[in-house]
Amino acid sequence: MPTHASVTRLDGRRSYDGRVSTPPTAESTTGTDVVPLSRASRRVRLGVAAAVLAVVMTGTVWGDDADFPFGPFRMYSTRADPDAPVISTRVVGLTAAGDEVRLSGGAVGLRRAEFEGQLPRMQEHPELLALLADTYADRHPDAEPLVEVQVIHRRIELDDGQRTGEFTDTVVVEQDLEAPQ
Repeated sequence: MPTHASVTRLDGRRSYDGRVSTPPTAESTTGTDVVPLSRASRRVRLGVAAAVLAVVMTGTVWGDDADFPFGPFRMYSTRADPDAPVISTRVVGLTAAGDEVRLSGGAVGLRRAEFEGQLPRMQEHPELLALLADTYADRHPDAEPLVEVQVIHRRIELDDGQRTGEFTDTVVVEQDLEAPQ
């Protein structure tokens, strides 16, 4: 006979209708040693709590992402303008035939956010993009070789939070793999 889990008990009560635990009574606590805090201990604890509260409040008002956990994460504490354009970063490799090969999204072991975090470094040293092409070639040995790698920003226009269908692509950094380095 198959059994199944049920949250309703046989008497009609559900699991959340009953008591979870019995509250302590005077009889049940006999024999336990309760040591009260001294005045100095209470003052120290209150002082530490006040200092932590002050740091958290200061970080909340004047802090930024770098101050976490005492400052707020902007991505969770602010709202974007629903009419402001959105920038999406993608990394592509180009073959000799001109075909685009998507390199973000795990094709080379890195996600888009990781590319975006390394973008200033890649702009300073575009030759790092050749490493992505090498990794792609290692992971896809039967694929057509890449001749160029580009990091592209796609600017997507919004109207009241909805895509308008208009977008522009801008190559932020590129590396020609056939040129001598």
